[in-house]
Amino acid sequence: MLRILRDHAGNFLIKIILGAIVIVFVFWGVGSYRSQRMNTMASVNGDAITMEEYRQSYNNLVERYRQQFGDRMDENMIQMLGLRRQALDQLVEQALLRQKASDLNFRVSDEELAESIQEIPAFQNNGQFDSQLYNRVLGANRLSPEEFEVLQRDALLVQKLRSFIMENVKVSENEAFEWYQWNNASMNISYVLFAPSDYTDIELTDEEIKTYYEEHTQSYMTEPKAKAQYVRFSPDTFIEEVTVTDEEIKDYYELNPDEFKEPKTVEARHILFTTGPDSTPEEIEEKKKKAEEVLEMARAEGADFGELAKEYSEGPSKDRGGDLGAFTKDRMVKPFADKAFSMEAGEISEPVKTQFGWHIIKVEKVNEASEQSLEEAAEEIRKKLAQEKAKSMAYDQAETFYDSVYEGDDLKEVAQPLGVEVTETDIFTAAGPEGVPNPPAFAQTALDLEPLQISPTTEFGDSYFVIQTTEKIEPSAAPLEDVKEKVRADLLRQRQEEKAREKAAEFLTEVNGEESWSSAVSNLGLDPQTTGFFERNGSIPDIGQEREIAQAAFELSNTNPLPRSPIKGRKGYYVIRFEDKKLPDEEAFEREKKQVKQRLLQQKQFKTFNNWLAQVKDQSEIEILVEDAFLN
Repeated sequence: MLRILRDHAGNFLIKIILGAIVIVFVFWGVGSYRSQRMNTMASVNGDAITMEEYRQSYNNLVERYRQQFGDRMDENMIQMLGLRRQALDQLVEQALLRQKASDLNFRVSDEELAESIQEIPAFQNNGQFDSQLYNRVLGANRLSPEEFEVLQRDALLVQKLRSFIMENVKVSENEAFEWYQWNNASMNISYVLFAPSDYTDIELTDEEIKTYYEEHTQSYMTEPKAKAQYVRFSPDTFIEEVTVTDEEIKDYYELNPDEFKEPKTVEARHILFTTGPDSTPEEIEEKKKKAEEVLEMARAEGADFGELAKEYSEGPSKDRGGDLGAFTKDRMVKPFADKAFSMEAGEISEPVKTQFGWHIIKVEKVNEASEQSLEEAAEEIRKKLAQEKAKSMAYDQAETFYDSVYEGDDLKEVAQPLGVEVTETDIFTAAGPEGVPNPPAFAQTALDLEPLQISPTTEFGDSYFVIQTTEKIEPSAAPLEDVKEKVRADLLRQRQEEKAREKAAEFLTEVNGEESWSSAVSNLGLDPQTTGFFERNGSIPDIGQEREIAQAAFELSNTNPLPRSPIKGRKGYYVIRFEDKKLPDEEAFEREKKQVKQRLLQQKQFKTFNNWLAQVKDQSEIEILVEDAFLN
């Protein structure tokens, strides 16, 4: 079967990454195809993870997030998401899983492998496996069928291993009911807030400010600074060398049909009369009658639908005269979309019922679906492919240059015989130097390097950089005179915080003693509030999303109405008191039982597998052969 998959191979060089394949490659790690490279990143029970494997895994991970975040995906986000560490962790885990699958004698037959490949949508044409498309997609991702089949076989092995570990995980009905009650219980509490900003009568002496400064000198350091030189490899340099053939344009067009289609859209306004899940049949009928009355006004000669929406609509688009702009059918709830997309421009609908209430819809314009022909799209495709090829050439040259430089080399000496331009910066802070895209990310990379150390090939904007830090100025304590106002403000905030915490603790002591909540509140002139019911993971009315307050609240009861200590929130310190607790009833559980059991089963399976994998890691010899700084 595998021979059949390969028999019709063709050579198509298309610079495109299809979503389905990217996900497969990223999740299972393209690097798991064991290449014989000299540079080793890590060792897992004696099996090496090479630099080439790591680079492929890292690049695929970056590409996956770039598809999600677009232009926002820069070096700062790469560091924030920890993608370098993620890429290596994935490879380590895949190595462990392959080893365990082998230990348990799991096997994947050629028939299983062929069937799994044939079922991947990216290799199908009209629902049928297409061998030419198979080879074309692999070629676009710089993989041969043999390489991909090794990857896919590994993935299937791991799937078998996961199924083996998780197949005995079960969820009982009682367990599901307890979880449902725990997750859907709601709590009502009273609270008193002690806000630091309320304590404004705090005086600070110069001696106190000086003492605080000396105890917190590390908070008042000057910024680190650096000077660097770099080589920039821009796609613009290579664009004239790029050739894009008509065949490549055609292949791209055929592989990305949705890119050249504009779906049908409707531009409409609506007037909404809201109902909710708790509305009675009588309330729903009353809203419908109101909608019908407004409908008569809307259909009257000379009526302004937008003005009627401003006056009568109960929806969030009211202030815009009910204007919803242009939307595709899948963006609206089904009853609304079905009606809007069946109407002509200028038509006003009868009231339409959705989960949000009754809608009167006026369609203002219908934009029919359209599709660009290959001839119409060719020039734009040519530019896109040329840019991608130029960027690939820039990356390849940057990597070649990086491989020719050793730590301690002067970039200029290496670059001169190669005819590569080296640019020197002035001294810069974390804000970065002028003349580079994304200066803060550039600065972060340079400041992380030691003097004369050289960065790996790093992408900023649309270019690739190799950076060498030539000078570093380490942070030092700023003189007190320069930062005195900041020190004063910091000390004042600390004292206000201490005062709020002290007063909250005093109040809690009083109400824990003989004095009642109402008496203590009255004696101190406090302003207690009641939240109303909120769920464990929901927002607390008038307080907001405060996890620690919610957690403390759900530990309270009639017999234990007060917390052990005040709880710190974003606005200050809270003393809370139990008022009431509601549990969901069995009827509500019965309606959702199937989904609850499925959700809980998935959680238990995920946790079981992760716990097993953590034990495997603990029992394995894993050696990371690169410095932490490289992965951070």
